[in-house]
Amino acid sequence: MSANGGGGPSTPVKSQEKQEGGFKSPFQSLQKLRQRHRSRRSRSAPPKLRTPLIEHHFRVDRERRVVLPGVPKHEDDWYRDTHDFFNLIVLIPIIVLDVMNWNWEKMFRLKKKETISDAWTGEWFDLFFACTALYFLVDLLWILVIPKCVKSPATIIQHHIATLLYILVPYYITVELNTWCLIARRVFNKAGFPPWIIDLSFVSIRIKLISILFYITWIGIRCILYPLMMGWILNRWLTQSQKMGYYLNVEIISPILHSTFCILNFKWTYDLIMSKIRYYKKRSLYPKG
Repeated sequence: MSANGGGGPSTPVKSQEKQEGGFKSPFQSLQKLRQRHRSRRSRSAPPKLRTPLIEHHFRVDRERRVVLPGVPKHEDDWYRDTHDFFNLIVLIPIIVLDVMNWNWEKMFRLKKKETISDAWTGEWFDLFFACTALYFLVDLLWILVIPKCVKSPATIIQHHIATLLYILVPYYITVELNTWCLIARRVFNKAGFPPWIIDLSFVSIRIKLISILFYITWIGIRCILYPLMMGWILNRWLTQSQKMGYYLNVEIISPILHSTFCILNFKWTYDLIMSKIRYYKKRSLYPKG
């Protein structure tokens, strides 16, 4: 009599378990390991790291590839908020020091043979350089220790490392004024109000002013000043190369990184403009407000 009460031979339960879940061929084991590795990678890589940069700072309809009015809504997050306020506070003296190193009267009255570099005085450069380098080092360490304080830690870490190399060019930090406005848009408008259509008294004015300053600095610095600086940086590298007698020298870092940033600035600007155009063509599909 079998153990299960039937009249036939007993079923080899243990041997079946071994065949199903026990022994596997090397190929089956390798395939299962690869599947586990893929699932682990998909779980360990947060979706935020794969989000396009434009979606970090603008409301986006992914399906129609359209930038919507307003900014993304942000819930309270102690790690992110603390890092944002650190940037908003620390960047102010750095921006002020940068401004103090320029002759602004000369900047707006350049003669025919003069370039932007002629308006640079460098009077406060030593303090400006030390504060800038210290800021990027501290911020880099902060993100390495607490990566969840930003949406794209890998991208920002790469940016900070490139910047610490590029800091040999004394004008780079000029763009941080636009970075400050970018952070301020998020910090002071967590509810994601569209800045051009709301009427919230002081709050409305504050949000609108930050948005206006953001777009002015984006166009003025990223789209105009950076391309103008490219000529001076190339000339500086060529002059230094002629003195040294060879072109492969430390100064080559500046034109390579600066041209990369110029290309990225134009790409982000193009993406933003095209998505805005698509929105205005399809704005009837979206509710007002």
